[in-house]
Amino acid sequence: MSAPARPHRVAVIANAPVTTFDLSIPDVVFGAAAVGGDPAYEVTICAAVPGVVEAMGGMDIVVAHGLEAAERADTVMVTGTGARVRADPRVLDALRAAEARGARVASICTGAFVLAQAGLLDGRRATTFWTMSEEFGRLFPEVALVPGVLFVEDTGVLSSAGLSAGIDLCLHMVGRDYGAAVANATARLVVAAPVRPGGQAQFLQTPLPPERGTSLAATRAWALTRLHEPTTLADLARHAGTSVRTLTRRFRSETGLSPLQWLLHQRLNRAREILETTTLPMDVVAARSGLGTSDSLRTHLQRHTGLTPTAYRAAAVRPGG
Repeated sequence: MSAPARPHRVAVIANAPVTTFDLSIPDVVFGAAAVGGDPAYEVTICAAVPGVVEAMGGMDIVVAHGLEAAERADTVMVTGTGARVRADPRVLDALRAAEARGARVASICTGAFVLAQAGLLDGRRATTFWTMSEEFGRLFPEVALVPGVLFVEDTGVLSSAGLSAGIDLCLHMVGRDYGAAVANATARLVVAAPVRPGGQAQFLQTPLPPERGTSLAATRAWALTRLHEPTTLADLARHAGTSVRTLTRRFRSETGLSPLQWLLHQRLNRAREILETTTLPMDVVAARSGLGTSDSLRTHLQRHTGLTPTAYRAAAVRPGG
């Protein structure tokens, strides 16, 4: 993939009192993304008033830039905040202006409350940290709240659940901007899980099994090494040393997805990466990604991206392109 003409500009708004972990996520994830060895993003953290900004947990941070950073950004984000009903009016104006000029707007965790206060989520689907869902629904009935998922994208406005779900949201945006290959490379650099679908559950209904050989992490890692081969539920259960019924129950408990849903997502991700980085024929792409035939590749890719494999490849920026 050739380097972009300029890095994609991201302005991250710190709306006091800010959640510092959430605030750091875009800088870490976007900062790790590169194309052809060049930075893919330019991240600027900004605030309504530069200087010391109150943070949750009894600490303060120093933000060097004002909201003028949002005026030239391609993406404007607001992260977790304690200001769920009284966000700074200057921040609300900056978000409205960004959306009005066509910039991508996003939130992490309770930043969704700020987007909603700005009116940017009215009539749109959105999500937030699951413990705040009831409060959010009561305060903003005009928003189509989707509780319990990792992130939601609706007509250029994105929102995620709390904490680590912000990593998933940022990796999703990297994939949108630069493709699956760059997103996967970025995930590896920040030591994150493989890119996860937004509809995956943001919290587990049952506790994770203790890490004493009972987690299915090793089985998922094994499956990733053989996506190109036929893999059945029985194969996964055999590797995990359990029954198919127990495998299915534990798999959903640990990932929020059934084993076959998880496999399909990983195979589609692999197919997208091959399409972006090679000129291999479609039947070879299908075989190497484990989707079987070119017809199967076409059906699944079109269902998930709206594009045929040929159109997806044409839209991707390839080496030398």
